[in-house]
Amino acid sequence: MSTRPRILDPRAVPVLGNDAHLTQVAVDRLRAEALRQRLAAPPVWTPETQGDGGLFDDHPRIDAAVLVPLVQREQGLTVLMTQRTSHLRDHAGQISFPGGRAEAGDVDAIDTALRETEEEVGLARRHVEVIGALPVYRTVTNYDVTPIVALVQPPFELTIDAHEVAEAFEVPLAFLMTPAHHQRHVFEFAGGQRAFLSMPWPRQDGQGDYFIWGATAAMLRNFYRLLSA
Repeated sequence: MSTRPRILDPRAVPVLGNDAHLTQVAVDRLRAEALRQRLAAPPVWTPETQGDGGLFDDHPRIDAAVLVPLVQREQGLTVLMTQRTSHLRDHAGQISFPGGRAEAGDVDAIDTALRETEEEVGLARRHVEVIGALPVYRTVTNYDVTPIVALVQPPFELTIDAHEVAEAFEVPLAFLMTPAHHQRHVFEFAGGQRAFLSMPWPRQDGQGDYFIWGATAAMLRNFYRLLSA
């Protein structure tokens, strides 16, 4: 049964501050070769969070994987992200990495992430170089999600699955790895509170922002912890 309420409007939850006091990731660590090396032989580090599970404890646990696609642009690496369509049952309208639940035919989490990414946004595997993974993250809906980190080589064309994905867009990795852009929120409810991060990225058309929060922001924060260790 539910143990705490859903956060229906995360934008309405007050911002308590940001994390500008934390160490900035060195620019040279945000380059493709440096990331290959760090993911191949990670330093000793501790994930900040391994999940926010517990909202629906009666749901069965479901294995899933997402791709953290780092696109190699001339101006630096960007992260390819999606906005989910508003009619989906879980995490509707939220910003996420491409990915989804494992299927019986998947060999491993890498296979799940690559298959789901190809199905959702049409990114062909030939453009993707997997370089490692982040710790499994358990969502409030009891998905055990493995984030697979990969470098993506342009040029490529995307074909969006309009049923699942409303939009695909890119955010500079340097922006997401800057702790001053990590906003802290606390959602209070009868009997407790829930803290979460957000990383709003301004839309290029000037129409507001992409509100990156929840599991996606938490996985990015773990990535920050790895790169700043």
